[in-house]
Amino acid sequence: MPSKPTSNKSKKGSQSKSKIAKKPVKSKTKTASRSTQQKTSRRRSVSPQKAKSSRTLASKKAVKRVAKVPSNDGDFPLQIGAPAPDFSLADETGKLIHLSDFHGKQVVLYFYPKDDTPGCTKEACAFRDGIQEVRHKGAAVLGVSADSVESHRKFSDKFQLNFPLLSDETKTMLEAYGVWKEKSMYGRKFMGIERTTVLIKEDGTVGRIWPKVKVDGHFLEVLKALG
Repeated sequence: MPSKPTSNKSKKGSQSKSKIAKKPVKSKTKTASRSTQQKTSRRRSVSPQKAKSSRTLASKKAVKRVAKVPSNDGDFPLQIGAPAPDFSLADETGKLIHLSDFHGKQVVLYFYPKDDTPGCTKEACAFRDGIQEVRHKGAAVLGVSADSVESHRKFSDKFQLNFPLLSDETKTMLEAYGVWKEKSMYGRKFMGIERTTVLIKEDGTVGRIWPKVKVDGHFLEVLKALG
């Protein structure tokens, strides 16, 4: 039996259905493509900022590492390579000592809390016993605290110290070097000197800083740094 011819109307209907069916697929593909492009674009635009942030963080870490080499703890006003603050202070004999007196020499400037106390005595005697080695390297030693000239004289005489002890009762120089700080002991807070050593180079600039000094072995650290 001959098959019935397909009418133009049914052909048109099927074609239009086919077109309608294809449109959503095409639209979804375009939407997905746009979405992917937008996400990629966002990733690309964020990426340089992240890279910059990473570089900044890495740079900060590097600065911290460098600061640790000269023992700068970040809470210190002195900067390695910057001119050391000038001063004029009386020593244990009452004679005025100026930083400029030592131009062309290295200066080991060590700050200690108090005359004739166990840790300060041990530190002073270590510098006393090794003074010839220090001088052989073209350097001078100066001890500094907030004690009076008279207190320094007694301390120096008692232990036969062979280098000047400078008195800064006004704390002006101690504050300039950042060693006059809030301390605590047995829950009590008070202001005092944080044991610190500063190495000043021949040209008057800061060469190295040792904050929160531990007395044992410190003299040898300083001697090694003198070169």
